[in-house]
Amino acid sequence: MSLRTNTSFSDLAALFHGGASFAVLAHYRPDGDAIGSTLALGLALQNLGKPVRFLNEDGLPANLAFLPGSHLIEKPAPGQLIDAEIVIAVDCANRERLGPTALAALANAKTWVNLDHHYSNEGYGDIHFINSAAPATGEIIYDLLAAAQLPLTPEIASNLYVAISTDTGSFQYQSTTAHTYEIAAALIRAGIDLAKLCQETYESYPLRRVELLRHLLNTMQITHDGRVASWALTRDFADSIAMQPDDSEGLIDHLRSIQGVLVAASFEELPGPDRKIRLSLRSKSPAFDVGAVCAQFGGGGHRLAAGARLTGPLSDAQSRVFQALHETFS
Repeated sequence: MSLRTNTSFSDLAALFHGGASFAVLAHYRPDGDAIGSTLALGLALQNLGKPVRFLNEDGLPANLAFLPGSHLIEKPAPGQLIDAEIVIAVDCANRERLGPTALAALANAKTWVNLDHHYSNEGYGDIHFINSAAPATGEIIYDLLAAAQLPLTPEIASNLYVAISTDTGSFQYQSTTAHTYEIAAALIRAGIDLAKLCQETYESYPLRRVELLRHLLNTMQITHDGRVASWALTRDFADSIAMQPDDSEGLIDHLRSIQGVLVAASFEELPGPDRKIRLSLRSKSPAFDVGAVCAQFGGGGHRLAAGARLTGPLSDAQSRVFQALHETFS
């Protein structure tokens, strides 16, 4: 599956111009693509003179507070009702990942729009545009704004650059295309401060993250005849360094970078009495579809990058995933 759509960019542009009020949101535990796409699209709608609410179930990650307009991101409160005629979900493969509080807050919306690049997208919403060939939802947002002839301000361009850069591994992943680089050039021409954005994105980590990296390097395991590198993060260690949810973002790439490793796996015990396990998988080769592996556990994502949430305890979750990977290699 490459491209699915039940509307055109021109129809979406008409919806944007005709809508009375909007809310834009992405998946919980948001990354750079989720927040960057939320802000870019929301700011573009504001430039049309539309009232816009910017939402996220988990609020704004501290590591993305440098993005223009980031102060507009709201964390919905329990019992809150938000007046928005049109809700636009970005970078979210299934409705539940938008979060129960956010969904309840937007229960009175008339129209739901689903813009995404995950091939596992369930097609929820009244209108959707899903292009799994796009390496980032930010790329879809850029193409949409260009087709709608909406102004590309430096603020919007900065958010789109971070969205695309983070979801392409700084333009390294296999899904990156010539069009992706052409968009990056257009964003630079639009007036972004490239050096500052890259420094804020990749060179401004808190010390906690370095502690996590040290823990990863000291505890990682190499299994499956050298083809799988994995790391387990217990809640006790996370709490001992006062870890924030975004601190571990991207650390799995250190595992994937090991010579001979084909699949990297990260297991993280989440807060809460049920101690759910957050699974992240990354693959170096389309021959090893980690999206299909995660789908076995109720998750999904991409062929080369996917995730799921499993029941614990941690050791049991690891055993189940390792068995599924064994079967994939067989």
